[in-house]
Amino acid sequence: MHTRSGVRTGPARVTTPVPRDLWWEVAAGDPDCRVTQTPTWLDCLCAEGHHRDASRLYEFDDGTRVVLPLTGTHRPGPLDALESWPGGWGIGGPVVQGDAGAGTARAVYADLLREPAFRVGLRLRPGDGDIWAAAPAAFRTRPHTTQVVDLTGGIDAVRRGYHSQVRRDVRRAERMDVEVEVDRTGRLAPVFHGLYEKSIERWAGRQHEPLALARLRRRRDFPESRLATVAERLGESCAIWVAWYQGMPCASIVVLRHARHAKYWRGAMDRELAHPCRANALLHHLAIEDACAAGCDRYDMGDSAPGSSLAHYKANFGAASLSSPLCLRERLPLSAAEHALRETVKRVIRFQDA
Repeated sequence: MHTRSGVRTGPARVTTPVPRDLWWEVAAGDPDCRVTQTPTWLDCLCAEGHHRDASRLYEFDDGTRVVLPLTGTHRPGPLDALESWPGGWGIGGPVVQGDAGAGTARAVYADLLREPAFRVGLRLRPGDGDIWAAAPAAFRTRPHTTQVVDLTGGIDAVRRGYHSQVRRDVRRAERMDVEVEVDRTGRLAPVFHGLYEKSIERWAGRQHEPLALARLRRRRDFPESRLATVAERLGESCAIWVAWYQGMPCASIVVLRHARHAKYWRGAMDRELAHPCRANALLHHLAIEDACAAGCDRYDMGDSAPGSSLAHYKANFGAASLSSPLCLRERLPLSAAEHALRETVKRVIRFQDA
């Protein structure tokens, strides 16, 4: 394991990997810390065996401490990729205890620029853009949008923020006797994955993608073992919600929680069963109720493309669209080439299907 402890980087002392007790101390001092910025999340990621712990702790003379969740893919060196986080693992970014200003961000970025890795990626959480998105010119900023429901007014205020369509959908699900079960042990993970397989079929059809290719890609991006690992390590902080209609599972969502933050992480459904009874609306409504009861002030509904039907659906729950950019430095423009290749393949598939 690569260890660098007590090394000075400009005005900061850097320790890597970050000792777990110190990471939890910094997390406790950051009211905006998310479940995806905790040591437990890093442990879930590393459990799959493709990444190593490359987290960094920056300690400044004024007492400010910054934990940067990071993973690496290789030994430190020119082949390494340092990311916070890799694709599919959500928002990482700095966790701050104390007052972090522009000088703090400059010191962290200066340290990252000295790394020989071919890629360094930093996905910022909503609200961090003013300081942390002002990255050096070597970093490109790629826009992302995260939609978040404000829970600070309590469940009654949240309900008032629902679009009338959401309220109608919830009432319809209740009239149709949709039954909802919530599991905090991982027991319902196989039920979720059964619905996820049905979702892959639907997504493949919508993208005009061969089903075998869609399954290969989706299972690589979200292997079945991942949910089981997260459920085991997060315990009661991982809730698997399942809606049943006419005795069959029709929709499921996974909601994670840390401190005041609840995060909708994954969803799946059998559309032929779930859509007529509006099961998804009921699931999100109950998960939001549960988050309010637990004292959360945010319900993060995840990323959406601005203007998309998904963004519109989330906005109906009162979710605000917030910037959560990716700051990326690559010695070679590999991600741009990968994106261009993926879009080309999609166009070829659609042309052949037409």
